[in-house]
Amino acid sequence: PVFLRPCTFPMKLWLLVNSPCVHSVRWDNRGEGLFIDQGLFEQELLGVGPTAAGEEEFFKTKNFGSIIRQLNLYGFHKLTVSPASSPVGSRPRPATAEGDASYADGPLHHFWNPHFRYDRPDLLIKIKRLTKANKEKLDAGLEVTSRLPDDLQH
Repeated sequence: PVFLRPCTFPMKLWLLVNSPCVHSVRWDNRGEGLFIDQGLFEQELLGVGPTAAGEEEFFKTKNFGSIIRQLNLYGFHKLTVSPASSPVGSRPRPATAEGDASYADGPLHHFWNPHFRYDRPDLLIKIKRLTKANKEKLDAGLEVTSRLPDDLQH
């Protein structure tokens, strides 16, 4: 099995979208993209607003724009939210007891990355942060690889 550090942004996102306790991030109908309810995300995970829990911060920012920037840096593409792709019943597993009707507190964002899949955590290692050096490698047609954590290297 492939092990990733839980501190990488793609891994955090994958854990969030699969957590039964998180309601602001959902899989789309095919489990190939994710929906982020901005208003709920800001309250639930960035600690912004009246219902902020004040728990340990999951992200080091309170700015939703910084989350969008991270998504872009890791190669996620924003898709247009259409009625056909709406997040009703969008998790490929049973919905929560309260249902999905309460899921639209703010702007709804739909993101996609070819290596971010509901049933394929093994693909997360292929999601690379787009640094200047990595961009130059990609532009030159070279493969960009992710370094495994030190404890997994031999």
